[in-house]
Amino acid sequence: MLRELTGIKRIVIRTGKTDLRRGITGLASVIAAEYHMNPMEKGTIYLFCGGRRDRIKGLLYEEGGWVLIYVRLSKGSAFQWPRDDQEARDITREQYERLLDGFTLDGTINKR
Repeated sequence: MLRELTGIKRIVIRTGKTDLRRGITGLASVIAAEYHMNPMEKGTIYLFCGGRRDRIKGLLYEEGGWVLIYVRLSKGSAFQWPRDDQEARDITREQYERLLDGFTLDGTINKR
């Protein structure tokens, strides 16, 4: 389900670590209060990562209610989640796929 994202037009991640003990109300309040975004924006999924980087929560509002998605990787695995200052960052679907595949969002090429 997290890989398909049917009907999603915008993907927003919160960089840094998030306390994943928060539920729907807590995550929605982070989106609204800290980033002045509308957590009920149709077609937008907000993604958060915990301190160990092995878990992601996704928050999405659909007509009629909230959807909370929780993904936990197997032991020893971790997402390459951006650890810079906590900010809300739009990412492309390609970047999203790379993130789920274990790659960083910001690929770099070493020049000699």
